[in-house]
Amino acid sequence: MIVCSCQNISDTDIRRAVQWMRASDPLTLVTAGKIYHALGKRADCGGCMPLFVDQMRKSEGFQVPATLRNLRVTANAISEEIADEGRRQGY
Repeated sequence: MIVCSCQNISDTDIRRAVQWMRASDPLTLVTAGKIYHALGKRADCGGCMPLFVDQMRKSEGFQVPATLRNLRVTANAISEEIADEGRRQGY
């Protein structure tokens, strides 16, 4: 099935790109931009993005590696500690 008619990208192309990216670097975060880059193409009109992302998420190996999950929660907790810097609330 053709997902992006502007760049002639099929669902098979997307699945193969995800598998290739995961095989070359198991800890990589797979994004639509990286898939376009891996295919040597770039997004044109953007009309295909909802379908493109849907096919990307359905691809085997798309899941975020366990070591990279919940990073936002950790980063937010650290930034809250840094923001306080041990100062008193009242001046």
